Amino acid sequence: MSGASPPLYVRARLVWPVDRPPVDDGVVCVEGDLIRAIGPAAEVPAPAGARRVDLGEVVVLPGLVNAHCHLDYTGMAGQVAPTGSFTDWIKTITALKGGWSREEFRRSWLAGAAMLVRRGVTTVGDIEAVPELLPEVWRGTPLRVISFLEMTGVKSRRDPAQILAEAVARAEALPVGRCGVGLSPHAPYSTVPELLRLSAAAARTRGWRLSIHVAESAEEFEMFRHRRGPLYTWLARNGRDNADCDGVSPVQHLARHGLPGPEVLAAHANYLAAGDAELLARHGVAVVHCPRSHAYFGHRPFPWSGLRRAGVTVCLGTDSLVTVPPSEEPVLDLFAEMRRFQAQHPGVPPAEVVCMVTVHAAQALGLAGRAGTLNPGAWADLIAVPFAGRPEEVAAAVVQHQGDIRAGMIGGVWTVRPPEFAEP
Repeated sequence: MSGASPPLYVRARLVWPVDRPPVDDGVVCVEGDLIRAIGPAAEVPAPAGARRVDLGEVVVLPGLVNAHCHLDYTGMAGQVAPTGSFTDWIKTITALKGGWSREEFRRSWLAGAAMLVRRGVTTVGDIEAVPELLPEVWRGTPLRVISFLEMTGVKSRRDPAQILAEAVARAEALPVGRCGVGLSPHAPYSTVPELLRLSAAAARTRGWRLSIHVAESAEEFEMFRHRRGPLYTWLARNGRDNADCDGVSPVQHLARHGLPGPEVLAAHANYLAAGDAELLARHGVAVVHCPRSHAYFGHRPFPWSGLRRAGVTVCLGTDSLVTVPPSEEPVLDLFAEMRRFQAQHPGVPPAEVVCMVTVHAAQALGLAGRAGTLNPGAWADLIAVPFAGRPEEVAAAVVQHQGDIRAGMIGGVWTVRPPEFAEP
């Protein structure tokens, strides 16, 4: 962003950096695309020539960070009914995707991105099943996007080294700036061990993040741990060599093939064996939980307490609109994910829930100190939601917020413009 625009001096009923206590009658000073200062209005002077913006009875907090999403599936909302079989669901969505055109995926991706902006997300880790859309769709949204290029390879029987080489070449050709890239070997069951090993090495060499779906379903756990079940049988019929299913959990399978590390985001991690949480913690792997998707599939309770007790960083994501329960609004919405998580885990303090979509998610995506917080030197990515209560009530109010945000900014530019600019 250019520094030619005048500084902004944004005042609110409360300013909450999340990683430290809220500031009553607070201000955020924005110069260019960075935050230069925050604090009480009485103590932080406005820079010379600054435009003053009074947002009134709101809390200003960091833009939300969505650590796991599938934007290109947005238009599939409501088209796949919940089923008791994860394997049947995979078959259905695979067939649905096969009938879509590039243009349908493009419109779907952009519609999902617009939803995220309206609901307060400023950064998203997105799984790109159609990487041909990049970088065009990047230019169609103000979001900061980490695009994880998805790789499979079981049905194609292609050489893992070639699959990876093509993904790396595509990623390295992209104009990385506001948006960036990572790798996503899809899941243990849809890849082969060599692709896991090669992907991990490539990500570490290049300083990229790596996202993988793991231990998502009971059928995946049964496949690797017990060499049986509908997923095991279906994949065997489709040419997968299941010799790597040899009595360990999906998480342990990843460890056998060199994948876990601090650059890895493990999406879902719903079905863990004894010692899996400690293994993830030991390697610095972050887990991304998607509460509404979890409910759609009817999974057993998410192993929150075991993961947190082991010291695993847990953050939240929206997954896709394909897996939003039919009773819920079909909108990509991290506030809805926070509400669902809080309802399922009422003992978790609301402030910790908010950390899961700000501080922890930014850390998982390699953006600690730049996203997910309001501090000098951080990106000027902020949002405002209505709030007129006491400072100690702010976390609960944020978790329970419903609907669009009051205002939003990415890199010092309004993405959701305030209803009005009040000039003190």
